[in-house]
Amino acid sequence: MPQLKECPNCSSSFSCSADRPGCWCQDVAVPGEALDDLRAQLTGCVCRSCLDQFATAAGMARVECTAGSSGDHAGSGAHAGELVQVRGLPGWWLLGGVLLLLVAAAVALTVGPMAIGVGDVVRSLLSHVPFLGVHSDIGAAGDAIVWELRTPRLVLAALIGGILALSGSAYQGVFRNPLADPYLLGVAAGAGLGATLAIAYFSTGGSRGLLLPLAAFAGAVVGVGAATALGASLGSRSGSSLILAGVAVAAFLTALQTFVQQRRSDTLREVYSWLLGGFSGSGWHEVGLASPYIAVSAVALLLHRRLIDVLGVGDDEAATLGVDVRRVRLAIVIAATAGTAAAVAVSGLIGFVGIIVPHTIRMLVSTSYRAILPLAAIFGASFLVLTDVLARTILSPSELPIGVVTAFFGAPFFALVLRSAREHST
Repeated sequence: MPQLKECPNCSSSFSCSADRPGCWCQDVAVPGEALDDLRAQLTGCVCRSCLDQFATAAGMARVECTAGSSGDHAGSGAHAGELVQVRGLPGWWLLGGVLLLLVAAAVALTVGPMAIGVGDVVRSLLSHVPFLGVHSDIGAAGDAIVWELRTPRLVLAALIGGILALSGSAYQGVFRNPLADPYLLGVAAGAGLGATLAIAYFSTGGSRGLLLPLAAFAGAVVGVGAATALGASLGSRSGSSLILAGVAVAAFLTALQTFVQQRRSDTLREVYSWLLGGFSGSGWHEVGLASPYIAVSAVALLLHRRLIDVLGVGDDEAATLGVDVRRVRLAIVIAATAGTAAAVAVSGLIGFVGIIVPHTIRMLVSTSYRAILPLAAIFGASFLVLTDVLARTILSPSELPIGVVTAFFGAPFFALVLRSAREHST
């Protein structure tokens, strides 16, 4: 006979068909990693409604077992014959992303005004590794092109493409808005104002070169800080208040930037060149400036990818599952903002990466953020590396701002996403 039990999550009464206390934690057939997550949040048998919520939030799907199943297919405490299976990261998509990144890197290092073979590039790179004793065969000029020009540009493009795609995915998850991008909370406006001030009032090349990324980073942090403070003052628990605060702060900072540009109109060309983004003249110095912030931000976001899935069911539902919604959202926003600010500081504003890559993965691979976030980092890096190659070769010897190229691909894609979101809402 079924036993009447009380759900420890919502306190409702339900009938447990398995009739064995603790059967959910002991007998449910799920991978060990998923079982650890479930045990951390759910103790004992839970009702079917709560099980459904957790399955949806954690990116899982309930699977009906055939009648008479036993052994490894024991029923859960919610309903006999139901299993929970994880939709994890598809291994072959991960392998494909790594291979694509390697191909993109090979293209970036070999294509240019001076064509250099893959073998010569490999020997040139290995010659800079201590204790290997490998010597480059392409001469000092060729070695300088590979190591001092193309390699740092490749590394920087990969880092920035990865963090922009990762941050865009995180923003879309925590705000449950498919059109959210890394510049949502005033990062772009703040960085633009900081860079404009540095360009307008520090005319000497040496000091400007050191100050420009710092000013852009500081401006981005100030912009997001102001948006966060304004959103918190509104007293709303939803992410919509933070988004609206970001819009207001961005409008104010953009007005200040326009004022500075009008006062120092002689620097307009340089300001707009920075705003359009690019890696021209980037070297190992810029890589060293941005990489620590990007690395820490990426690790923090990847560690929160399961919680982003939980937030997808709604704030109230996530709270009933034991998630501190405001703390988790703030942590994710801070991590995404720090990485985006570091990226903007050394590359300028490069748009649409945080929309194109996550939505492509969402359409082709999975809607679970446990798959979206790591794949977004890899494919975002590949996308921006290849885009940079196109930007510096399509009008060679001139160089097209990379923001123009990403906008060329991103604007139509954004329209498709907007149309898809509208059809889904109706």
